[in-house]
Amino acid sequence: MEIVRVDPFDEAAVAAWHAIVIAAEVLDRGDVRTSWTLEETLVALQGDQSDRLRETFAGVEDGATVVAGQCELSFIDTLDHATLQVYTHPEHRRRGHGSAMLTHLEQVARGHGRAVLDALADWPYSQPGDGSGVEAVEFLQRRGYRLGLGDVHRVLDLPVDVGLLDELAAEAAPHHTAYTVRTWIGPVPEEIVGSFAALVATLMVEAPTGDLEREPESADVGALRRSEELQIKQGRTTFNGAVLDAQGEVVAYSNLATTVHDPDNAYQWGTLVRRADRGRRLGLAVKVAALRLLQEGEVRAKRMHTWNAEVNEHMIGINERLGFRPVERSGEFQKILV
Repeated sequence: MEIVRVDPFDEAAVAAWHAIVIAAEVLDRGDVRTSWTLEETLVALQGDQSDRLRETFAGVEDGATVVAGQCELSFIDTLDHATLQVYTHPEHRRRGHGSAMLTHLEQVARGHGRAVLDALADWPYSQPGDGSGVEAVEFLQRRGYRLGLGDVHRVLDLPVDVGLLDELAAEAAPHHTAYTVRTWIGPVPEEIVGSFAALVATLMVEAPTGDLEREPESADVGALRRSEELQIKQGRTTFNGAVLDAQGEVVAYSNLATTVHDPDNAYQWGTLVRRADRGRRLGLAVKVAALRLLQEGEVRAKRMHTWNAEVNEHMIGINERLGFRPVERSGEFQKILV
């Protein structure tokens, strides 16, 4: 097998790479998979790579792509980290192709000066939380990756009853009378973008981290705007809620996303309340506001996906009240190069 870099502008090569990703995801995750579409993938790979680099590689045997790999890294934050993903076609597993691709990706990451390698694995919710007996988990563990944090993938059937949203909003309202809840669709309004970016940048360290090495992300407004531009080009729309304090600073946010390429599915991205402002039901209020905004629009998604650390009892409690149900486990793995 030969491993080659995939030219992002060779759409046939990207399509062959993407087909391996989908084949692997269909087998491993079934109808709860959340793969990017080919259209979204092409836009990301062909776009501006000045903030975030996505390099893709194909393992080719007898002229056919049998394994796909990706190394993703940021140039504006988390400068020690690289995220690696390997997808082996179901018909070509247990032949060393995945191991060869992972070794190659680690060398690519090392070449970029990265020493902290992050990887993900998903498995059915019915299986153990530590991934015992799961092929993808054992694959990573044999190669020196350790499970740092266990997550649960939950799904919410849409639309949520408006009466329930009204009830939850009314329950939260008396606890945050000194704050203002605001919603919008698309890019962040200019007058709040600075404090919004600053809060979002803390998500990776304010959310549960388990045994993972994590760092704050960039609060650079220019990087946020470039990310928003990419989302628009990918055909994505964001539905956003934020809570402002008396000074007009964003102290809580929740954002949802949809894509024209997969209109049946919506995604809960981030939700966070600033540490100093917790205990006022702001998380509940902002999640309800963003969900209401989504449902009042023209989008007719049938279900929404979200992920929470298993230890994040507070956010899980909110999600369960909204009607989310667990469908899958996810593991965040890490390996430190020496």
